[in-house]
Amino acid sequence: MAPHTIESNYDLIFAGGGTAACVIAGRLSKADPNLKILILEAGPSTKDKLEHIRPGQYRMHLAPTSKTMQFYKSKPSEHVAGRAVVIPSGRCIGGGSSVNFMLYNRPAASDFDDWQTNFGNKGWGSKDLIPLLQKAETYEVDPTRKTHGSSGPIKASFGANTKMMEMAKQFLEIGPKFEKDRPESEEGNNFGSESVNVFYRMPKYISSAGRRSDTAHHYLYNSESKNLSVFDGTRVKRVIFEGTQAVGVEYVFDKQVYPDAEQTVHTVRASRLVVLSAGAMGSSLILERSGIGAASILGKFGIKQIVDLPGVGKEYDDHPFLITPYVVDANTETTEALSGKDPEQWSKLLRQWDTDGSGLMGGNGVDAAIKMRPREDELEELGPDFKEYWEKIFADKPDKPLFWLSALGGFPGAHSALPPLKFMALGCFLGYPASRGHIHIASNDIYAHPDFDAGFLSHPADVAALVWGYKKGRELIRRMGVYRGPFAPLHPQFPGGSPAAAALAESVPVALDAPKIGYSKEDDEAIATNIRNFVATTWHSLGTCPMKPREQGGVVDTDLNVYGVTGLKIADLSIPPANVNCNTYSATLAIGEKAAIIIANNLGIEGV
Repeated sequence: MAPHTIESNYDLIFAGGGTAACVIAGRLSKADPNLKILILEAGPSTKDKLEHIRPGQYRMHLAPTSKTMQFYKSKPSEHVAGRAVVIPSGRCIGGGSSVNFMLYNRPAASDFDDWQTNFGNKGWGSKDLIPLLQKAETYEVDPTRKTHGSSGPIKASFGANTKMMEMAKQFLEIGPKFEKDRPESEEGNNFGSESVNVFYRMPKYISSAGRRSDTAHHYLYNSESKNLSVFDGTRVKRVIFEGTQAVGVEYVFDKQVYPDAEQTVHTVRASRLVVLSAGAMGSSLILERSGIGAASILGKFGIKQIVDLPGVGKEYDDHPFLITPYVVDANTETTEALSGKDPEQWSKLLRQWDTDGSGLMGGNGVDAAIKMRPREDELEELGPDFKEYWEKIFADKPDKPLFWLSALGGFPGAHSALPPLKFMALGCFLGYPASRGHIHIASNDIYAHPDFDAGFLSHPADVAALVWGYKKGRELIRRMGVYRGPFAPLHPQFPGGSPAAAALAESVPVALDAPKIGYSKEDDEAIATNIRNFVATTWHSLGTCPMKPREQGGVVDTDLNVYGVTGLKIADLSIPPANVNCNTYSATLAIGEKAAIIIANNLGIEGV
């Protein structure tokens, strides 16, 4: 027996039920009650499930047995010490918004402006998209602040906690004193240069009541619309075409969500539009299985080419993330308590959250940060490998930081193999990496692993930037009161006798005015080796179906139409033609709100 009874015809079909799809479908279903909408999502439902509502349970979605994430294994690469980087991607109703780390971290205005001016996407500049982000949110920190919203469905706050974790508090105290030209600010998310090079308290996509603010619960599940059908465990195989007109999709019932369901391929038709919203990892694969992509790839698997679009899956992009652990005072509260290894402590945290939404379970352990950009006098420190990239991307865009930097309230990689210590970690991710990868089908089998190369650190500028980030972060952390030294096994293995090696033996904080650690060329090479050994993902995959001119490798036009066909759009994180310095939930909200307006206009629907 089939898990769901799905009708044969709908007006609008979404292939994928992630972050953007929930925004678009929720807006359209409310605006036009007569529009018959279908969402097909490969992963499970999230409705009213506490693991998607309690913020502190975000870590459980990354477990190897997780059914709410799809884990994509990249090809081993010499650029990351021969490793195969694993990229998790949300696979559930709500997508990444239902499982992410909930960091309220918005991009630079020039990021959106680049989409418009550099790639001809009229209507996608900051003047167009910032109001849509305001429309999407209620900024509970202070809804009257410039560029923030006051009545949208998505809540952003500091959570139900009234105080920051101790390491974040000290990060905000020490940072401006040590980095004297980088002051503390009440605002780090105003899109402009005033949000760069300031230490700020980190808001979260968590309500002041301590609940996760995802698009599934806030655009779909709370809707009274009767015209919207949402089915979990339905994996889309391909788009069906009549000539070059998209008329529906093929799907199977996902064997991970419904292991007893037979794998018969089913068909459902769309009378008005098909929208791919399977994310940066999924939408490109559906396109290729549908016959849209490079002939050299489709031909390997006997797929008839409908449109030659070699840009499909070609420009995989992400934010490479370096997480470096440090030991803290044994009395410091850390997020290791959220690992669940101590049942008594876990139960205590659950009870506290059930009472008022507060405590560690009501947050994410990331309470302070800085978006750091090198000053002119610091550029030399990044070396010659970085200079050309600086001129190309950053020099004339003062609102673009080089990276986001934070003292995390624990070590996300902590596990039973590590000693029973308390940890914090330096988190550093690059906003605009130069490296690119790809993702393509490797089989016509819907469950087959793709041909995936994350491309991390394949450009030397990215290594140079992360080397500088390690040094800057280490100087801040070693001056914090809770600091009890680096966790040396996971730090660079410096040559014996160097000052950098000697500093690995530190077990107490140094004075604010203590000399900085000196690094030799060999030390820098040791840091680079460490980065290649441990760099990971921020789960910010994007750019695999870019919105730019077809002759430049574009896949969709400004109205999100897939080139060469009709009745098919893409709306998710696969469409950005260039990266954005943010935790990409915010960018996806903008894409979802913009796509809802575009689709409504195309269908003659008012009031979106």
